[in-house]
Amino acid sequence: MAAATLSQSFPHLKGSIRLIESEDIGTVGVGEATIPPIIEYLRTHGIDENELIRKTQATFKLGIEFKDWRRAGHSYIHPFGPTGAPLRGVPFYTFWHKCAHAGTAAPLDVYSLQAMAARDARFARPTPRQHSPLSTLVYALHLDAKRFATYLRGYAEARGVRRTEGKVRSVALRGEDGFIDSLTLDSGERIGADLYIDCTGFRGLLIEGALHTGYDDWTHWLPCDRAIAVACERTGPLSSHTLAKAREVGWQWRIPLQNRVGNGYVYSSQFMADDAAEAALLGSLEGRPLREPLRLRFTTGRRRKSWNRNCVAIGLSAGFLEPLESTGIHLIQRGLFVLLKLFPDRNFHPRDIEEYNRQLAFDYERARDFLVAHYHFTERDGPFWAQCRATELPESLRERLELFANYGRLMRDENELFSVQSWFHMLIGQGAQSAGYDPFADSVGPNPQAALDDVRAVIASCAATLPTHEEFIRQHCRAAAE
Repeated sequence: MAAATLSQSFPHLKGSIRLIESEDIGTVGVGEATIPPIIEYLRTHGIDENELIRKTQATFKLGIEFKDWRRAGHSYIHPFGPTGAPLRGVPFYTFWHKCAHAGTAAPLDVYSLQAMAARDARFARPTPRQHSPLSTLVYALHLDAKRFATYLRGYAEARGVRRTEGKVRSVALRGEDGFIDSLTLDSGERIGADLYIDCTGFRGLLIEGALHTGYDDWTHWLPCDRAIAVACERTGPLSSHTLAKAREVGWQWRIPLQNRVGNGYVYSSQFMADDAAEAALLGSLEGRPLREPLRLRFTTGRRRKSWNRNCVAIGLSAGFLEPLESTGIHLIQRGLFVLLKLFPDRNFHPRDIEEYNRQLAFDYERARDFLVAHYHFTERDGPFWAQCRATELPESLRERLELFANYGRLMRDENELFSVQSWFHMLIGQGAQSAGYDPFADSVGPNPQAALDDVRAVIASCAATLPTHEEFIRQHCRAAAE
């Protein structure tokens, strides 16, 4: 993604871009869920969406279903796109909350076109029809991350990126300022550059191994530190959402692709042994596993600096948040976007680097808070979930939840990833309570219930017109048989 973005953004740059990677270093490769900004990424790069979908065995995603998180048997969807519509300047969720306090509102899902379509495994791209919910459809993709990387490699090479197969053996620093001077590969080749993009994953070969940047460990807030991943045959209908199902310790993902299903179990080694987690995952698959399960270890958190001297860490080398809300690829995208805004010359002005680090720290911390809230609001039994409920919250999250606890109000910085609507769907879905509703809801008049009923009827009608997800893919972007 970094090579593709730089090659597309700087076609006339007086310099060169070199990509060093090794086929010997494996990837997880069991399907990757994304969020809607990925669509803008593809459009910015002029990538044909249907072609990419065919080449990566991708499917469409309208949101995430959280099953058994609040308690066993309970389910809610965190949908993309708008829910309802404002009434007399009052946000939809505000007057819905008033009716919910009166006991007359239906579950929040039924007012979201994306949620209702996901429940029925339906999908369509937005139509140009004005004043129709069908024009507001917002979506992301499930894709094979390894095939996506291969596709972007070809994209980058076609735009002048020089790819070198090999592993970095050592990193040399300049004595006068501690900047990275060069890399030496296993082949013995020495490579020097002005700017280094560290995409070496958890180990952070440059940002940590050479520059000793430091890492803030967030395991006390997000206690899962292991994952088992495996692909299996798909036996059921092609769903149009990601599934995150709570388990005794942690949770399990299901990501549907055209040719298979990606599965994984994210858990805490403090409460579950690796063999038990693997058995639990394999025992819950819908079809035959397609390879041996892959075991992963991780530490949630972030580098204390995403940009240190002449090195910028992107992706896992910058930090890791478990894949609960599919933020992994987005945080890569976000890191690249901010880098382009603050792209350096050879002077590497400290103030630009500080601003980059400030923005990326904000992105990671606010996304972290969103994930932590899932674990905090739960009625599930067991020592793992009891510890999650009892953990002291980050101050930024505690302040947000205190505001919500009074009147159901939610405030956010305009640069935050998750919208007010996303927070509302998640908090209501997880069972968060407020003492009252926002008094501003009274300005819509004495009977907002009629407006809710109208929205519900329109959403149900629109959802029923959509083709099934399988039909849409068959018609527009079905991958060739393998």
